[in-house]
Amino acid sequence: MKLFKEFKEFAVKGNMMDMAIGIIIGAAFNKVIDVLVKQVVLPPLSLLTDGVNFQNKKIILQEATKNTDGSVITDEVAIGYGALAEAFLDFMIIGITIFIVVKFMNRLKKKAQDTKDTTVATPKDIELLDKLTQLMEEQNALIKSK
Repeated sequence: MKLFKEFKEFAVKGNMMDMAIGIIIGAAFNKVIDVLVKQVVLPPLSLLTDGVNFQNKKIILQEATKNTDGSVITDEVAIGYGALAEAFLDFMIIGITIFIVVKFMNRLKKKAQDTKDTTVATPKDIELLDKLTQLMEEQNALIKSK
């Protein structure tokens, strides 16, 4: 029962909801990037490389063996470096996009934490901390003047 209670507290705090939202958005974002790479980036790249299709690029280690009737006895063994190139391109696009989003969020967060900046609403806890700091500075000035 203690484990259930801890899980309930975890879920109520919002951590679980934030995590679930992040996972759902991440999965949807991954689909968008996958389509972007396969349908937008790779076709022009294929055109520039005289019609090379990166999805089909592979190094064949062992050819597939077939019967006389054409049925496969052993499958082909190959290293699909084209699929690796696609996955790497996906990773790079996602990484750059996340970097830009985090950089933008940090800039907004920094702006929001600056109490002197009136263009962005400052969170209440930051305002209270700023007021406490100002009061402490005033008290220290009074103490030093005595």
